[in-house]
Amino acid sequence: MTSVTLSQFRKQQSDYIAAAQREPVEITSRGAGRRAVVVSPEFFDRAVQALEDQLDIGAAATARAETEPRVSHAELMVELGL
Repeated sequence: MTSVTLSQFRKQQSDYIAAAQREPVEITSRGAGRRAVVVSPEFFDRAVQALEDQLDIGAAATARAETEPRVSHAELMVELGL
């Protein structure tokens, strides 16, 4: 990961945005430490998808662990009038 100060980033935005297409670019600031990380749209999309997948896996595990009575597909269709 490339790490630059906020002032460096401001001076060379185009260069660092281009670099972010290859690897994340960390933007730091004196006293505040890490301020932001610039990544490619593809990297961002993959990261969001991975997080959503983890949430789905957790929700599925929770649903499987439920002890409430289950309704069959046929019963649900009747209940919904389908």
